[in-house]
Amino acid sequence: MKIIMLATSLFLLLHFQSSAQTKFVLEPSQSMIMTGKGTGQDATINPYFGQDCYAIVKNIGKREFSIRVQQEGKVIKKITILKDEVKKVKLLKGYELYLDPNPEGIAKASVDYEKIVEEK
Repeated sequence: MKIIMLATSLFLLLHFQSSAQTKFVLEPSQSMIMTGKGTGQDATINPYFGQDCYAIVKNIGKREFSIRVQQEGKVIKKITILKDEVKKVKLLKGYELYLDPNPEGIAKASVDYEKIVEEK
């Protein structure tokens, strides 16, 4: 019985340690890369990195902010996300997602990922 409880506790502890952070507070002078720079440098763990996917970015704060999609330093698109707004952005293989705060104050964001399901 003790072994089962110990194994369950270890499993739960490892699960919580490996979970990706999905909510972020952005200071006015801070840009944050979400995907694309490699292990240990990402702010979130994109389970679909290396393949096409969607990033679902929610503004959970009181101020607007913007996101940038880049590839090899070239800006592909820039999108403003208003208060309480949700944007679903297609990220192709090799694209990087950045969160850029509003210079007027702190912004809050939530980022999740979704696999692109190809229809046949």
